[in-house]
Amino acid sequence: MNTRPGEELPTERLLPYLREHLPGLRGPMEVTQFRGGHANLTYELKFANRELVLRRPPFGEIAPGAHDMRREYRILSRLHPYFAPAPRALLLGTDPSILGADFVVMERRHGTVIRYEVPEGFRQLPQVRRRLTDALMRVMADLHQVDVAEAGLEDLGRPEGFAERQLGGWKKRWERSRTEENADMDLLGQSLVADVPRPQAVSIVHGDLKFDNCQFKTGQPDLVTSVFDWDMATLGDPLIDLAGTLSFWPDPALNAAAMPLPLLAGNWPEKAYLKENYAAYTGFDLSRMPWYEAFACYKTAVIAQQLYHRYVQGSTRDERMEKFGLAARAFARLGVQKLP
Repeated sequence: MNTRPGEELPTERLLPYLREHLPGLRGPMEVTQFRGGHANLTYELKFANRELVLRRPPFGEIAPGAHDMRREYRILSRLHPYFAPAPRALLLGTDPSILGADFVVMERRHGTVIRYEVPEGFRQLPQVRRRLTDALMRVMADLHQVDVAEAGLEDLGRPEGFAERQLGGWKKRWERSRTEENADMDLLGQSLVADVPRPQAVSIVHGDLKFDNCQFKTGQPDLVTSVFDWDMATLGDPLIDLAGTLSFWPDPALNAAAMPLPLLAGNWPEKAYLKENYAAYTGFDLSRMPWYEAFACYKTAVIAQQLYHRYVQGSTRDERMEKFGLAARAFARLGVQKLP
């Protein structure tokens, strides 16, 4: 079993359970953990005649509503016929005696994931960064145009007041994790709540739709074959999804040295190019994007501050977390610059 210490799967319980609920699995089970994610734990399960993927929450205490495997199963078991990049969910495990937590088993997809730079197999292709960017915006637009009722996902969330609830929730998280005065965050919070845009549409909002949650067909940067990590998806304003993607995109105003994790490397299209493509694919009016981008920076600053707060409180000894305080301040400054 190729897994990180402490994150092994109890195969003596899992294997009989899978054979009972997914008949036809032949041969022994080979387990390999995917190492790219930072939250939910993901494993490849390889049999003689089939390859599967298992996702489960991280070990330890979990915040209410986070890492919701039942939500992920509900989405993926219904969405695939209407949005091909969504992997087909095959099994929801809710028996705590198997893994000690809910888990989802889904089909295995193969392809290339983009992280901080263009991978080797794509580097020699013409205009590869532009093509990858186009494909990312196209798949986002396709998701946002799924007919929610037809897909049977009308019960996924409460779109009325979605942005207001999002903003209120992140403001509470900020206050709980504050370690010092931050005038930029105070200004952002006041400005955002005073001018919440009226949504143009209700769509499935993925919540973290960026390159490292997508899989491209190997050698074909124009085609996203899979989108992963659906446990926080809901119904709401699609422009919040777009803004979230933009918040992690290279920006001349963002101090890359303050980032605890590297940004995309190389000469990628500017944010304006992404917005132009998304608008062309969807027909949405992006005149209020400064608010959405400022909100996305606010949210990202809170996430960074929460991690830094854990470091200050001594809840983690991971020295990398010290840099998240700088990141929180950098995103707060960027958010103020994005305000209309």
